[in-house]
Amino acid sequence: MIHLSTADPGTGRRDADATKEMILRAARTMLARRSYTDITLKAVAEQAGVSAPLVVKYFGTKEQLFARLLTFEADAEALLDAPLDELGRHMVVHALTRQSEQRGDPVLRIVFAPLHSGHGDTLRANFQSQVVSRLARRLSGADAAVRAELAVGMLLGLGVMYGIARGDAVRAATIADLADRYSPAIQELITGGDVGGR
Repeated sequence: MIHLSTADPGTGRRDADATKEMILRAARTMLARRSYTDITLKAVAEQAGVSAPLVVKYFGTKEQLFARLLTFEADAEALLDAPLDELGRHMVVHALTRQSEQRGDPVLRIVFAPLHSGHGDTLRANFQSQVVSRLARRLSGADAAVRAELAVGMLLGLGVMYGIARGDAVRAATIADLADRYSPAIQELITGGDVGGR
């Protein structure tokens, strides 16, 4: 368990911030693997390596903690943080790197929305507005919305095969190799423009 030092206020603040991030990361991981109703604050605390009272101290109730996780704002910002002509590769590398290093990509939480009852509706609405619509606004052409949905859908498919279905061949490949093979199709949707001149 983590015990915060109060000797140095600056160090204590950094420790508190690091602990909060560990708790949020643990809760995100659990939300990407289990239904909301099956997750307890005690389980989140164990996953984070802290005490349950510390989770309550920083985040309050389970509902308050998970309200912080139903947003994709920060995840979308990192996922879409590349020039448009390099975005397909960036998205693939970013998503797979997050999965391999953190045992889960926060954007992939959307796959489990049906498990989260009413919270699933919030998760879906936030995903649509914060990830898909944000990408669509960067694209040109009358079909930007459908291209954005298809590009994100392709990325989620790869994420499922890599991190959830854990395909042997996909997981044996390097992230660079997977990006070489997969990102051109996503990039075509991003920069390909209108299909058939529509």
